[in-house]
Amino acid sequence: QVQLVESGGGSVRAGGSLRLSCAVSGAAANSICWAWFRQSPGSEREGVAAIWDYGRTGYADSVKGRFTISRERPYTTMYLQMDSLKSDDTAMYYCATAAYVGHDTCMSWVRDKITLSASWGQGTQVTVSS
Repeated sequence: QVQLVESGGGSVRAGGSLRLSCAVSGAAANSICWAWFRQSPGSEREGVAAIWDYGRTGYADSVKGRFTISRERPYTTMYLQMDSLKSDDTAMYYCATAAYVGHDTCMSWVRDKITLSASWGQGTQVTVSS
């Protein structure tokens, strides 16, 4: 059974940091494209960051230079280090994995809002106060 479980969300002041984790089990752990998305009330879900294979990463322009995506051996846990947080970063954050996609498609998943067959977690809330 595929399972993705996010953790690490919470409330923080603007300028602060949070580190989100995503524990992946089942078939999804073998996926080659892992990503973080977020959605705030009244807005569409948007891609945040993606990591392909064992280290090639890509970011949405809105978080580039502030967020860092990584995976830890044995590659069943993914992280999103979020620094210099802004109130605009307030959202529910979701992790997701997609199998059998190339690097460019993986990056387009978060940058260009393409749709992929994917496994999703339930989300963790991040609230940034100004």
